[in-house]
Amino acid sequence: MKYTGPKWKISRRLDYSILEDGSELKKRKYGPGQHGQSRRRKQSEYGKQLTEKQKLRFLYGVNERQFVRLFKIAERSDEVTGLAFIRILESRLDNLVFRMGFANTRAAARQLVNHGHVTVNGKKIDIPSYLCQVGDEIGLKESSRNLKVVNEALDSMAAFLPFVEVDREKKIGKFVREPERNEVAHDIDESQIIEYYNRKL
Repeated sequence: MKYTGPKWKISRRLDYSILEDGSELKKRKYGPGQHGQSRRRKQSEYGKQLTEKQKLRFLYGVNERQFVRLFKIAERSDEVTGLAFIRILESRLDNLVFRMGFANTRAAARQLVNHGHVTVNGKKIDIPSYLCQVGDEIGLKESSRNLKVVNEALDSMAAFLPFVEVDREKKIGKFVREPERNEVAHDIDESQIIEYYNRKL
């Protein structure tokens, strides 16, 4: 089941900024709840693996069933499983809408896609989990290009990651290459996630 509660609670529990800007951890760096400030117990190996899995899953806003499905795709890839998994997550349409600055958060990007505002290669796609390919052009429908939320998001975007190119005026971007490992999902140990699923699947 997908979590729909406050993002700051998850970030504090995992001690990890799932919004990627650290804003949720600025005021309270300890965990939520009445025992949040007490000393954290030493985690077991399984606990560490579960934490890394949850960090990555909540970072991309994917439910467990989808997460497992994408992990299995990564396992069948010719690439190293961890890198392949993260690249697959980055290729989701909602994530690329976020990376291109059309939305301030992945949740807002999912909403744009769900409401039919987004196109891939000129065709409307309203499935946030749609997996894009390198070379795909992602944009907004002509009737959606002046949405206030989109303009505000683009205005707040200082720079784009190098695997996407964006024309701010035309509200269209291109997925130009696969991301390098050091460009995304920082402070995630994907080897722990692989170990977790090796035990579970």
